[in-house]
Parts: sequence; C-alpha cells; structure tokens
Amino acid sequence: MSFPLLTATAVLPAVGAIATAAVPAAKRTAAKWLALSFSLATLVLAVVVLVRFDPDGARYQLTESHAWIADFGVRYELGVDGIGVALIALTALLIPFIVLAGWHDADPLETGSRRWRPTQGFFALILAVEAMVILSFEATDVFLFYIFFEAMLIPMYFLIGGFGDRAHAHGEATAATQRSYAAVKFLLYNLAGGLIMLAAVIGLYVVAGTFSLSEIAEARAGGSLEMATNTERWLFLGFFFAFAVKAPLWPLHTWLPNAMQESTAPVAVLITAVVDKVGTFAMLRFCLQLFPEASKWATPAVLVLAVISIIYGALLAVGQRDIKRLIAYASISHFGFIIMGIFAMTSQGQSGATLYMVNHGLSTAVLMLIAGFLISRRGSRLIADYGGVQKVAPVLAGTFLIGGLATLSLPGLAPFVSEFLVLVGTFTRYPVIGIIATFGIVLAALYTLVLYQRTMTGPVKPEVSAMPDLRVREIAVVAPLVVLLVFLGVYPKPLTDVVNPAVKHTMSDVKQKDPRPEVEAAK
Repeated sequence: MSFPLLTATAVLPAVGAIATAAVPAAKRTAAKWLALSFSLATLVLAVVVLVRFDPDGARYQLTESHAWIADFGVRYELGVDGIGVALIALTALLIPFIVLAGWHDADPLETGSRRWRPTQGFFALILAVEAMVILSFEATDVFLFYIFFEAMLIPMYFLIGGFGDRAHAHGEATAATQRSYAAVKFLLYNLAGGLIMLAAVIGLYVVAGTFSLSEIAEARAGGSLEMATNTERWLFLGFFFAFAVKAPLWPLHTWLPNAMQESTAPVAVLITAVVDKVGTFAMLRFCLQLFPEASKWATPAVLVLAVISIIYGALLAVGQRDIKRLIAYASISHFGFIIMGIFAMTSQGQSGATLYMVNHGLSTAVLMLIAGFLISRRGSRLIADYGGVQKVAPVLAGTFLIGGLATLSLPGLAPFVSEFLVLVGTFTRYPVIGIIATFGIVLAALYTLVLYQRTMTGPVKPEVSAMPDLRVREIAVVAPLVVLLVFLGVYPKPLTDVVNPAVKHTMSDVKQKDPRPEVEAAK
C-alpha cells in the first residue's frame, strides 16, 4: 500500500490545530512557533504532491479510495488534477505567511489586562481552515466534499467574530458588535447556500446512485446514466448557488466586505485568497463535470452576472473610504473575471481563470497584508487618515505599490497573464461580454492609483510622521510573495504546464472546442 500523501497533506495541519490548541495559555509564543512549524511542514508535503504530480498522466492522481458509509454509497475518495494541485500549493504557501503576519494579532488587548484573547485558538483555527480547504481540493466524492465545504465555515466564523481588527474609531463595544454582525452574516449566507447544495447532493445520489465523481463520469460517458434536462438543470442550480455564494458572485457577495473589514488582515487574506477559491474551483470540478449540458444552458446568465460583478465591484472600490473595504470590492471584481473565464467555455478562458485563482491569491495577500501592517501602525482603516507615508516608510510604500500594481494587472506581474487569457478566451466566443469586461481594467487602475496617491504621497500628516518602516518579520512575510508575483509574471510556464491538461479534460466534459480564428494564420 502506497503512502497516503493526500491524506497526510490535509491531516498534518489538523493535527497542528489540535496540538496548538492544547498548548497552555501562558505559553503563547510556543503556540505561535508550533503553528508556524506545522504550516511549514504542510508546505513541504504540498511541494511533494506538486513534484509527484505528472501533468501528462491520468486526470486524477495520487488517488485514495476507502469505504466509509457503505450503506449510503459514501466513500473516502481523494485525487488531484492540475487545478487542484495548483490550489493546494497556493493554500499551503500562504498559510505560513498568514501565521507570521498575524504573530501579534491575538495577543492580549491591553498590557497587563485580564481581557485575554485566546492566542492558541487563533492559530489553531487557521490551521483547521487549512486542513478543510485542502481536503476540499482533494475530495472526489461529492458528499465528502460537501462535508468539508460546510465544515470550514465554523472556524472561519470564530476567526471573524472573535479576532477582529482593533483599528476601530468607536470603541471596543461597537467593534465587537460589528464583528459579530459580520461573522453571523458570513455564516448565514454560506449556510443558506450549503443547505440548497445539500438538497442537490441528495438529488444527485437519487439519480446516479453514487457520490463518486469518477463513477458518475464513467456512467455518463458509457451511456448508462442519463439525466432528464430539467433534473440536470435543477441540480446544477443547487450546486452553483452554493459556489456562487462562496465565490462570491453578485448579488450574493454582500457578506464579503463586512467580513474583510472586521477581520484582521491575515484572516481577510485567508477568506479571499484561500477559502473563496473553493467556490470557483468547485464550479470547474463539479458544475461543469457533473452537469455539462446545464452548464452550457446557464452560461449566458452566468456571464452577465460575472460582468456585473466586475464592473460593480470596481465601481464601489473607487468610492470606498475604508482601505479594507476597497480591497474587498476589488476582490469581488476579480472573482467576476475568474467566473467569466470558467464559463467562457474556452481553453484560454479556463486556463486564465485557474491562473487567476493562484495569482489573485498572491496579489491580494501582498496588498492586504501590507495594508494590515499600515493600519496597525496608524490605528485607522480610513484612507483620509494617511498621507506622505512613502517619505517616512519607503519600503512599506514600495511593497504596497507592487501589490497595487499586481491588483490592476500590470504587465510583468503575475495577474496580467491570467487576466489577458480570460479576456482573450471570452472575446473569442462572447465578444460583447469581453469588451464590457475590459472596463474593469480601467476602473482597477483608477481605484488602485487613487488609493496609493491618497495614502502614500503628498505632505506627511503629523499622525504618520513617526511611522516605522517594515520590520524584519514583516519583510519576511511579503518579500517571497513579491518575488513570486514577478517570477510568474515573467515566466508562467511552470504553472500553465500543470493546469492546461486539466483544462482540456474539463473542455472535453462539456463537449466544447475553441472557436476557430476568423482569419487563418499564414503558413
């Protein structure tokens, strides 16, 4: 029996969560180092998974399959394709930086105060989320996926509601109320989507007699499983609704700005760069693979919603006064690009969408973590409270600029490649949609550069005149991410080589081929 590498990659952070939570309350520093050690060990296993994965091999690799709840056809089945491998690597990469960035976010609220925040719990919850997200990327049994898709909501609820941002102008009592509101809103929106998905999961079992993704695909390919048109469409809508909430897609997005605003910066990164990717990943793995005809039927409506997300999110980002809410609305716009690429039903669009998931995770992590370092120094999230920061903290301002330029997809940085592929892939089949979506690029440049201008340039405000520059720990957090943004912007081939074969399988599932160019290239 081969070593269960996929199980180990998910179990390790789960064990780390338990071990971290068990550290005595007085040993906060030990808990931090233990959490960081487990996150780094998980990263090592994720690298092993990436190395052992053969892009030219079988669709799902490193597979594991064991009977679990035999009476109901539920199996413990894991496997990864190129898309899953890329997102597992992204998750395992970001968690150590999230832990390091949040090193002091769960320390006592006041020196000498009895009002303790459970430091061990903060880092244990982060590792628990990592374990559940990785298992979601690995699960090839629909019911197993659903369990972890829903279970990750619980630790996220406590991270948002229990460890919120300390930069609040109206006191701790008001801050606690707003954190609770954001956490409950996050939970209710996602639970509503999950309950609708549960009905669809049960309906799928009634129709197919199994939860196994591979068995359903084989049965459909062999002609032994045929779904009535209306049945397939209703099941698709049940799955898609849950994934659209998680993604988040307009108009199901309203929980995200509240959650990111009230969370600490590392938890905000965990939400938008890690957890939300499960929604877009699941659209590729489950919606398109299980319900190909319904996916094509829904494509026009989904593309319209995606374009609305792009423009709406960017417009609201332009008008924000709160740094974190600006980044949240920018992310809604970016997720619109990802979903548009998925449902463009072209190989360029889906490859770009997958690259966008990874690159958006990196760029948002840089921008939000630097914003968190900035906010912790000034004690305010309001853009108007800053000015002239680049003169007193040039390294902080420089890295903030790089994160912003990556967010607007500047050529030479990683998000440009993915956004370009998404737009090209969309334009070749839906030119009007592609043209409208390009306005999102213009708006991205506007909100990013205005944010930088108002916070970093101009006269130095007295409140920021003594602001320290990035410390060694903070540089250690952002420098590797900046290097990756540049590397993947200049040389994305290692990532595209892993992703493209999986995209070809997905295109085959929906029986789509790329449109032929109207003008043939000269031979």
